[in-house]
Amino acid sequence: QVQLVESGGGLVQPGGSLRLSCVASGNIFMIHVMGWYRQGPGKQRDLVAAMAKDGSTNYADSVKGRFTVSRDIAQNTVYLQMNGLKVEDTAVYHCNADVENTLGSVEGFWGPGTQVTVSS
Repeated sequence: QVQLVESGGGLVQPGGSLRLSCVASGNIFMIHVMGWYRQGPGKQRDLVAAMAKDGSTNYADSVKGRFTVSRDIAQNTVYLQMNGLKVEDTAVYHCNADVENTLGSVEGFWGPGTQVTVSS
């Protein structure tokens, strides 16, 4: 099995910054894609940003130019640098990873989430 643990959430004023981290551990041979989704109150869970192992990235239009996703491949870690935060960025942010195990199977895993609240 694989465990994902997020950290770095909190309360920040509009215009502020936060950096989220997520570390994966367990039966991991390779992580193909690793990234972040968010779920606001009463909303569905949507992609924020993700990075493939080749370095290619995918961002939600609403965060382009403000958020940056990065990975430490060797440490099975993904980061999300969030600048220029807006009230509408308030959500629970979940880490997601597509993990290939030592038997060659690929499966998606989720972290429990970290709360990000943007408020004055």
